[in-house]
Amino acid sequence: VNTQMVKNAVIVPGGSKGGFVTRVIPADPEERFEEGRRQYQTLIRGLLDLTDNLDAGRTVAPERVFAWDPPDPYLVVAADKGTATFSDLANGVSAEYGFWLDDAFASGGSNGYDHKAVGITARGGWECVKRHFREKGKDIQTEPFTVAGIGDMSGDVFGNGMLLSEQIRLIAAFDHRHVFIDPDPDPATTFAERQRMFALGRSSWDDYDQSLLSKGGMIIPRGAKEVDLTSEARAALGIGDEDEAPADGEALIRTVLKAPVELLWNGGIGTYVKSAKESHQEAGDPSNDAVRIDVDDLRCDVVGEGGNLGFTHQARREFSLLGGRINTDALDNSGGVDMSDHEVNLKILLAPAVASGVLTQERRNALLEELTEPVAELVLDNNRSQSLAISLDERRSRESLDDVRDLMFSLEKAGELDRVAEGLPSADVLAERRERGQAMARPELCVLLAYSKLSLKTHLLASSLPDDPVTESYLLGYFPPAATMAAGHDNLIGHRLRREIITAEITNDMVDLMGAGFVSRLVRETGHPPDIVVRAWLVASRLADHRALLGQMAQQTNVFNVRVSYRWLLGLSRVLERTTRWVLQNVDPESSSARIVEQNLSGLAALRGAFGEFVRGEEQSLFEARVTEIQELGADEAFSRRLITLRFLDQLLEILEIARATESDAVETAHAFYQTAEAFEVPWLRRRAFAGAGDDPWEVRAARAVSDDLSAAHRKLAIGLLKRAAPTDSDEAPDYLAALKPREAQRYREILDELKAESAVGLAAAAVAARELTGVADAVGRPVGQPDRR
Repeated sequence: VNTQMVKNAVIVPGGSKGGFVTRVIPADPEERFEEGRRQYQTLIRGLLDLTDNLDAGRTVAPERVFAWDPPDPYLVVAADKGTATFSDLANGVSAEYGFWLDDAFASGGSNGYDHKAVGITARGGWECVKRHFREKGKDIQTEPFTVAGIGDMSGDVFGNGMLLSEQIRLIAAFDHRHVFIDPDPDPATTFAERQRMFALGRSSWDDYDQSLLSKGGMIIPRGAKEVDLTSEARAALGIGDEDEAPADGEALIRTVLKAPVELLWNGGIGTYVKSAKESHQEAGDPSNDAVRIDVDDLRCDVVGEGGNLGFTHQARREFSLLGGRINTDALDNSGGVDMSDHEVNLKILLAPAVASGVLTQERRNALLEELTEPVAELVLDNNRSQSLAISLDERRSRESLDDVRDLMFSLEKAGELDRVAEGLPSADVLAERRERGQAMARPELCVLLAYSKLSLKTHLLASSLPDDPVTESYLLGYFPPAATMAAGHDNLIGHRLRREIITAEITNDMVDLMGAGFVSRLVRETGHPPDIVVRAWLVASRLADHRALLGQMAQQTNVFNVRVSYRWLLGLSRVLERTTRWVLQNVDPESSSARIVEQNLSGLAALRGAFGEFVRGEEQSLFEARVTEIQELGADEAFSRRLITLRFLDQLLEILEIARATESDAVETAHAFYQTAEAFEVPWLRRRAFAGAGDDPWEVRAARAVSDDLSAAHRKLAIGLLKRAAPTDSDEAPDYLAALKPREAQRYREILDELKAESAVGLAAAAVAARELTGVADAVGRPVGQPDRR
């Protein structure tokens, strides 16, 4: 149940886990199966007896039911373990009740997506595993690597997972029947054999062609009372000559879990790894007490959790802090629930077209099948994006542990997170980690990412943001283009879950790039509510055209190694944060988001195209150095200049504001802006303010206030000098500083000289200089003839 709640972060809308226990259990297997089917239908009827329905768009309450909550006709079910083949049964009951969702009620039926056939859960988890290895400098799609696994080739997650790379060297695996050991497997030969076994449908490791096992390979019954391992098997499992061999099948499983392999792939059911500080009872899985090991005994590098609850929370955290690569099961295996979610919402989208006769039922079914891979790609994009988000947050937490701490405690204070139940650290533990040079463990960041999304989705749904026309692209992006074309634009806009889809897509897009703490931080520091912050980010992201830029960055993937590409992604997030702050400070929240974007796009294009011509001083040096740096890495010139120019986006928006205020040409305004910045050394003073703040969060906020004062003074100076500038017939920009009277800046320059003479500039000194610059700006902006009364 807890894992499902965390998975709600990525789906539309939220889901829950449930089950049922039969009162009557016939002895005959066939009768038992039929009784289970009958009782499942009873359960489904019971659910629909309590659920609102829709009739021609009007909500119809169930008979003899008094509801305290508002009408809500949305209810879907997704069959799981024990009921995996029951979707058609549930949809039959839905038809019997005339329920509005029809066969969208239960995903995965005859006209739905078969998760095992698509392999979506394993494929999603594999995307996460690939990222772990990529960060270690290895491409597991082209380089051989060793694996130990939990499961067999007849299983959905294990079987599909072990067919996702032809470079897998499966050293050992086990299920509830056998233990498989292949000390030195040939990747190509063993891959083909695993394909054969998977195609059997129902198989066990005993079906493996033992003639293909490498020397010393073995397949041993799990219930074996004695185990006599070959020397090759001992070596592959990391058992030294002096080590005691496993006494029986259960001990052998513990040895497999401890094998020195690169990847441990969990495609089974059960909790196999706990912390040494936990008892078996605390692990909550008595059926596996005999085979469970402590996390300290693991010798793998990476863990992929295709199954739920393979590790306890504490074991995951400790494995991560010991240097292992692991997410949470909720993040790794979210592909299944995500695909069910897409299927249901896709059927809802197409239903009006079917009802009106525009689309026949047969064509709809054929279209759903045609869209299998496009839908799967949308799901896999979420796995890729979320695993990348955790990697970026890992780097952020190492830079600023306070930010993650503040997010965690704000969620806890709001009653939206049970920190203890989720196994998240206390303030004291975080302080100890800081002293040891450690930050948040990756699994902890997975939990925080999910809860930050859940919290934000709640806030956004309660606001008007999902109704803003600027968000419509998120609705379009949720479905494959062929589906929206078949449904028609009106049916897309009228989708029953339009607001929920838009909210989820915005949340995932923004938080995955900006970090779990982004919205919480800006809410705390600016006083704006979450929906206003997100609206400002949407404007910033459109102005930056961040999706196109991310696409260009993906095309440059072969150029950048992971370290460099993450560096630029973090740089992009910082640009968007600065721009979001600029929007919050300078744009009326009631203004149309689309109008703000439209108002600035053409001006930004002109400024970005001519940026190298007018940027000056420290900013020019920075621009040229970064462009050279990225080109030396192999990036093309156009991409390099576009990426680095984006770093100055908030300044370009400031220039456009000044141009509008003075009715000046944008490029001429840019010349005045950067001449002023260079002459008054605004970038240097801003850097000194933040350097003087150190790590203290309050001092960082004070430094930001100083930075805002510098920006306001800079703007006023540029406006004043533009108004004073004498007209010129030359093609070259005028010297705007020529209009500055020497006495107007004399005191400021003296203070600046004093600061530069000191070995370190404190925040207080930077604040004094900023105040003096404000005085200069006031003098420059004062009408001619008005006295300076400073």
